[in-house]
Amino acid sequence: MIELRNLTKQFDQFTAVDHLNLTIEKGEFFGLLGPNGAGKTTTISLLSTLLLPTQGEILIDGQTLSRKRPDLKRKLSVITQEYSMRQDMNMNEIMEYQGRLYFMPKKEIHRRTEELLEFAGLIDFRKRSVRKLSGGMKRKLMVCRALLTDPEILLLDEPTAGMDPISRRQMWNLLRQLNERGLTIMLTTHYIEEAQSLCGRVALMDKGKLQEVNTPDVLIQKLGAYAVDEISADGVSSRYFSDREEAITCLSTIKGKAALRDTTLEDVFVESVGNHLSVK
Repeated sequence: MIELRNLTKQFDQFTAVDHLNLTIEKGEFFGLLGPNGAGKTTTISLLSTLLLPTQGEILIDGQTLSRKRPDLKRKLSVITQEYSMRQDMNMNEIMEYQGRLYFMPKKEIHRRTEELLEFAGLIDFRKRSVRKLSGGMKRKLMVCRALLTDPEILLLDEPTAGMDPISRRQMWNLLRQLNERGLTIMLTTHYIEEAQSLCGRVALMDKGKLQEVNTPDVLIQKLGAYAVDEISADGVSSRYFSDREEAITCLSTIKGKAALRDTTLEDVFVESVGNHLSVK
């Protein structure tokens, strides 16, 4: 279990994370959503101990996380937005290098490498250098590398950034399977449909502060399960309804172009934390 208690990070006069209180249960698939500058990546950096909190604390299974607790740090593994792998190494070499960093026995490195590359569908490309891999294959390799030490918690910062739709869906399936095996996963993403598809619960952040935490379904129901989009030269204006008949009635009164659809988590995101942003 992960507990964030009054977690705060300041850079001079700027507060990136502002008294964040959050609990993520063991085995949960949790999403952290927010616009650019909301504090998502800073939160991941605090969880990985890359950054230290200005105030507050992080608890892993009831114990305070710090750089002096390698036993707790080993329970977490992080995948960043950037590709952080030597371009001239192949998959086997990437995995072996990671294992040696954690003083894993050579036989265990080879066993886990075989198991993970097979699981991720990469085994046939194990001798191909990183520079010759597709973006999706690089992301999968980063997941394999992160799982080599058998962590209990996987932290993902924009795990599918830059991936094509097919590769993104493949990554979704991979992450679902990992979560079904009991791995606790926390991700940040700008692809709101990704969070709606994968996460049991999501947290909405804005300007470093926590706005709301709930399941995607509950957040959607609170806004209204049905959306009516009125389309004009000025753009699209949406209204939300809990009752489908009310939504149809509204639709019938609109003289111009309009459409009825199901409300999505992206609608919740825009209404909750996106209204103050300039949309052009």
